[in-house]
Amino acid sequence: MIARVAVWEPMPDDDRQWVIDAAKAVPGVLNAYHLVDPATGNGLSVAFFDDDVDTAEVKAAITKRAEEIGWNDVPRPSPTSETIYRVIRNG
Repeated sequence: MIARVAVWEPMPDDDRQWVIDAAKAVPGVLNAYHLVDPATGNGLSVAFFDDDVDTAEVKAAITKRAEEIGWNDVPRPSPTSETIYRVIRNG
């Protein structure tokens, strides 16, 4: 299993369910979560994938959906970092 963790400073505060829905449309995307620190507005985006998922394909699905809904028509924050991890234990 693979995990992607993106750090947001700040986390966009619009309804971002569309991002999770677009990602989960790609076979092998297991789940995704958006987390926010209510005190700072900073957040994390955490997604889990099967080992054989091409994360570039997931990004492409999200980018396509963003274009369809016009999300990029106004300036938006980007993640300050993005890291791909291999999950070595889960429960």
